[in-house]
Amino acid sequence: MSKRIGILTGGGDAPGLNAVIRAIVKYGVGQKGWSVFGIEEAYNGLFKPTKRTWELTPDNIGGLLTKGGTILGTTNKGNPFEPDENGEIPAPKIAQSVADMQLDGLISIGGDGSQTIAHRLMTEYGVPIVGVPKTIDNDLFHTDYTFGFWSAVDVATDALDRLHTTAESHDRVMVLEVMGRTAGWIALYAGLSGGADCILIPEIPYDPSAVIHKIMERRGAGKHFTLVIVAEGAISQEEASETLPLTGTSNKFVSGKASHKLADHIGDHLDVECRVTVLGHLQRGGSPVAFDRFLATRFGVHAVDLVENEQWGEMVVLQNNQMTSISLSEVAGTPREIPLDHELIQTARKAGVSLGD
Repeated sequence: MSKRIGILTGGGDAPGLNAVIRAIVKYGVGQKGWSVFGIEEAYNGLFKPTKRTWELTPDNIGGLLTKGGTILGTTNKGNPFEPDENGEIPAPKIAQSVADMQLDGLISIGGDGSQTIAHRLMTEYGVPIVGVPKTIDNDLFHTDYTFGFWSAVDVATDALDRLHTTAESHDRVMVLEVMGRTAGWIALYAGLSGGADCILIPEIPYDPSAVIHKIMERRGAGKHFTLVIVAEGAISQEEASETLPLTGTSNKFVSGKASHKLADHIGDHLDVECRVTVLGHLQRGGSPVAFDRFLATRFGVHAVDLVENEQWGEMVVLQNNQMTSISLSEVAGTPREIPLDHELIQTARKAGVSLGD
């Protein structure tokens, strides 16, 4: 039976979003003959006065596999369960828009926030939705990886490779800050891949003296440069004892704060040159790496299968390299942090990497 489906992308952008859209259109439209509509600016596209939707076909998705960002646009400021400027809750307008467009349902591509909204729209307003997980932070439960993560790791690893040569040339300490407010997956994976000497993550509050010790240990061994990778949410043990870590939705978060604070401490205690590089949104931009391309494609195809089987309220996930799905109700909650007994943490310690504790 032919279906009419809407696609939207929410939250921060990530390499691979367009690849998911492409897969859904190629399979849903190209193979099944469905009608698929792109909804711009996440859920805003269904209730804002300037809302805009347009039909997606195999003819207008050319080149999307390698294209970064999202052709539908995205936002992390479009929660329809928060009152708008007029004090109204927009969620009912979304349900009405879906009905007006005669859509059988939506495919929501996004992270924890987007999927939480999707679950509420289903349970409270009866909007049929299938979810696709997306976040470069890789911090969603129940899926081995989210697309965008490996592209971010690749960017961070390349940055460490480049910093290595200039650090060695000038006998400097290089501090690289990567994304990860509450979970340090990017820092851990990139740190191991790029040969970082210190890896600081939110899950393990660090002792600045341990970083100083690592720098001095390397200098004593004739290695006068040090590479430190810091997740943006990393905090010292002193900070951890005084306050709770910043959440991903905190308006007080300042990119670069973690790395500059550490660099200042190093400069105050050692006579070494210390430089900071904050990757920021470089990790979100550019083409997806090969793994993210085929993972996004697998996610998109499986999302179409869920829609065809009317498995609404499910989100596609990768578990043990197999495509499956879980209920959206299981996605909402706290981000997936790195377990302290994780094999990669043990690997880092055995390889002589300091985790700051």
